Amino acid sequence: MDLIIQGIEIETSDLRELAKLSGASQIERINRNAFRLIDASRQDCISELCLEAELDFAFLDEHENLNHFRLMAMDMDSTLVGIETIDEIADIHGIRKQVAEITEKTMYGEVDFSEGLIQRVALFKGLDHSVLQRVYDERLMFNPGAEKMLKQMKIAGIKTMLISGGFTFFTDKLKDRLGLDYTFANTLEIVNGKLTGRLVGEVFGAKGKGQVLNKICNELGFKKENLIAIGDGANDLPMFAEAGVSIAYHAKPIVQENATYSINHVGLDGVINILQ
Repeated sequence: MDLIIQGIEIETSDLRELAKLSGASQIERINRNAFRLIDASRQDCISELCLEAELDFAFLDEHENLNHFRLMAMDMDSTLVGIETIDEIADIHGIRKQVAEITEKTMYGEVDFSEGLIQRVALFKGLDHSVLQRVYDERLMFNPGAEKMLKQMKIAGIKTMLISGGFTFFTDKLKDRLGLDYTFANTLEIVNGKLTGRLVGEVFGAKGKGQVLNKICNELGFKKENLIAIGDGANDLPMFAEAGVSIAYHAKPIVQENATYSINHVGLDGVINILQ
């Protein structure tokens, strides 16, 4: 197997020690922040050393490269973008702490996603819809490496899908801005320019993420092993279950435990370093 090592700063001594521990036959530089250790073998001590050195690692099978994949699905909040949009709406509304507490419990799997979303949205009743545009214009930012990752996916001919438990106001704009192939999210109900505190239709939550990924996969004739899923919260786990490779990005412990790979230190372009 190959062992991919990534980090903001990679010490030569750590790299050599990892090569020794894994029995790698060669160290190959991918770029300044990533190296490939060729013919490496799994050892429990690898994760311990990487944790101490603040490095990301991934053991790869030969077939796991971009040429093998046809579709990449990703979460929006705290994955593609570096904010929780619902918390930023709440911040402008003056109730950030109250909403953020529910958000955190939801992402850790302590509160059912659908119920948590209904509770949070209800707190926005009467809020002017212009707040949504303010969040998009003033606060929305991509996580490091996001645009580079998406560019490489397009070059590889991989379709891209944004599956969010957030709101269509943001996913629709990101679809146009980034040239995404598909987006799915919840729609906020707005009447006379004000948020009603309700959603239009049923809540699009954790279960829906897995279902829509499976649906699009079947429509396109793709197999499960052709899919990549990237997320950070417990509500992304059903999406992970439908993908051949799942990547936990700066994610909660429960997500990392159920992911194929975890990225905790580098940006989203680290996905390319793993699967190139």
